[in-house]
Formats: sequence, structure tokens, C-alpha cells
Amino acid sequence: MFYTSNFPIILQTALVSNLYFLSQILYKKFRGNFFVRLLGQWQDIELGGQSIPIAGLAYYISPPRDLSDVARDPLHALFYFAFVLLSCALFSRFWIEVSGASAKEVAKQLIEQEMSIAGRRDTSIIRELNRYIPTAAALGGMCIGALTILADFMGAIGSGIISCILLMFLGTGILLAVTIIYEYFEQYHKEKKQYQL
Repeated sequence: MFYTSNFPIILQTALVSNLYFLSQILYKKFRGNFFVRLLGQWQDIELGGQSIPIAGLAYYISPPRDLSDVARDPLHALFYFAFVLLSCALFSRFWIEVSGASAKEVAKQLIEQEMSIAGRRDTSIIRELNRYIPTAAALGGMCIGALTILADFMGAIGSGIISCILLMFLGTGILLAVTIIYEYFEQYHKEKKQYQL
């Protein structure tokens, strides 16, 4: 299911971080500009001199801080959920093309290993794999996005005093750490089995 692993959420988090950075800089310099305000409006908070998005695109792609935020502005929560799920699905589809995990590359690897799909010619393997790989990648990306939403929300519910800016990436950071550690764990066991043979 997790065909592209945690790369979609890494790319999505990088996109959001860059948008936050650009939006904050532009808002500090050109606060009155209509387009800059559409990109994001920021408010300084007392804890650590940080800023949080309060309006604009930056606000809508930031996670709700708690259940009262969801109740107060359900449109924000729905937009955030849809944004994370769709962007992770798109980044997952993009990642299979870039990383060499597309149907064409997988078909090439199968042919090189002299493997085939029962009842299919070598020329139709790509078409057959294209029926499954992009869909599995997008669905896996959406699942990673859903896990991120859940992790962000659990982080937001579970900590009341931590500054809001840290909460935006707390759940995503935990998810990334766990998936990376698990990948190393799987790789270790594969190598261990290989050397035992």
C-alpha cells in the first residue's frame, strides 16, 4: 500500500514550509498588498517571537490547533484535510515517475529478470502495470496524508502549552521518524537473511 513510502509527505511538508517562508517575508514587507494578503496574513505570538497564519492560503493549509478550531472554522479544517490528501496523492504519483518506480521501469526490471505476468506478452506488461501502479501510489500517498492528519491532530490535542508553530509539524515529524526507522529495520532484516543464506 505504501508504494512511495514517506516521500509524498516529505515533499508536501517542504512545499508548505517554503510557502510559509515566502508568505511571511512578503507579509512583513508588503502588508497592504492584496495578493500578499491572499497568500497569507500572519500574527506574532508571545511565545518565542513566532508568527502564526491567521488568514489567506497559509492559514488554510495549516492544521487546526484543536477541536475548538475545527468547530469554529470547519471550512479551514476541510480545506486542510483535502489539501493534505490531494497533495500527497499528487506527490506520490510524481515520485513514482522520478524515482524509477513507474510502470515502465517496473516492466523493464521484470523483463530483465526474465519474469512475466501470466497470460500477458512483454509488450502489454506496461499497460497492465499502468492499471495498478499509479492508483496504488496515489492511494498510498493519501493514506500517508491521512496518517499525517491524524498525527498532527493527535499532537494538537495532546499538548496544550507548546507553541502553535511547533504543533504544525509535530505530528508529521513523528510520522517521518517512525517510517524512516521502520525502513532501516526492514533493510537490516533483509541483509541479515541474505548473509545467513
